[in-house]
Amino acid sequence: MSHVARRALLGAAAACAAIGRGAQAQANWPEKPWRVLVGGAPGGASDIFMRILEPSLRESLAHGFWLDNRPGAGGMLAAEICGQAPADGYNFLVNHIASNGIGPHLHRRAGGGFEPNRDLTGVARIATMPNCMIVLPTRGFRTVADLVAFAKANPQRASFGSAGVGTSSHLSGVLFGQRMGLDLTHVPYRGTAPNMQAVLNGEILFAIDNAPASAQQVRAGMLTALAVSSAQRWSQFPEVPTMQESGVPDFDVSSWYGLAAPAATPRPIVEKLGGAILRALADPAVVQRLHQFGADPWPLNPADYQAFMLGEERKWGPVVQAAGVSTN
Repeated sequence: MSHVARRALLGAAAACAAIGRGAQAQANWPEKPWRVLVGGAPGGASDIFMRILEPSLRESLAHGFWLDNRPGAGGMLAAEICGQAPADGYNFLVNHIASNGIGPHLHRRAGGGFEPNRDLTGVARIATMPNCMIVLPTRGFRTVADLVAFAKANPQRASFGSAGVGTSSHLSGVLFGQRMGLDLTHVPYRGTAPNMQAVLNGEILFAIDNAPASAQQVRAGMLTALAVSSAQRWSQFPEVPTMQESGVPDFDVSSWYGLAAPAATPRPIVEKLGGAILRALADPAVVQRLHQFGADPWPLNPADYQAFMLGEERKWGPVVQAAGVSTN
């Protein structure tokens, strides 16, 4: 055998051995705790959802995870860190509507750069929380149709608040105005709490914001919930209709959360972790804890979750454009 042939044979053998080691590593995954990047401060919804899942995932996978909180840019900072991290099965991200639905349009960079739904792959969808259209009881509105009629007759008083420019509450209001042909004035606040207070103070006509945040005031009769933003009714307010049931066509907005990984993460690892999350979401104890937080389990496997995220990006593009908002 010639020297060249011998080197080629040795190279092929080394490549096969490396492939074998890689396959074995994937089969044994995880062999240590894995990192989960979170785009918000500790104690937020992303943290809480992962903590709820942690006992079941540790039981299924033998190793747990550690949270790496990287708040900033509506979750896009953590998303970009994850997208650029080694695709070795030890880097993941709690992603959501802001990072993979609205964010790709708000933070799009000229000349390319990080693209969430290209550089990340879906592992599993976890949970959802709807927004809720809230008004003062003294407004006298009993239905969304009542509010629409008032807004058309009084356009100068047709204002809605949000938790900030580019948030789901902002774009929920924009989408509502588009669907119903309303000329609405947007008033941004610095978070959900001041937005809700503005409704209570009568500063704005209505808001479509985080449903769990206003649940206590609705139950106390301080606010009226006219509709929830999701396509299905919310488990906490089963008597409150959806926006679609209230006559708003093609309106389905949820603050959804899931787990994503760098796009090149080996598929067996993605499928293994995705399966473990779906099994956890079928556990009645996990479901109960999610409900206590005001969320509903909303499981999707890796392939379906990826398709869902792409659909969310397509849906929010025209809404962001119509709102005229960008961080660029």
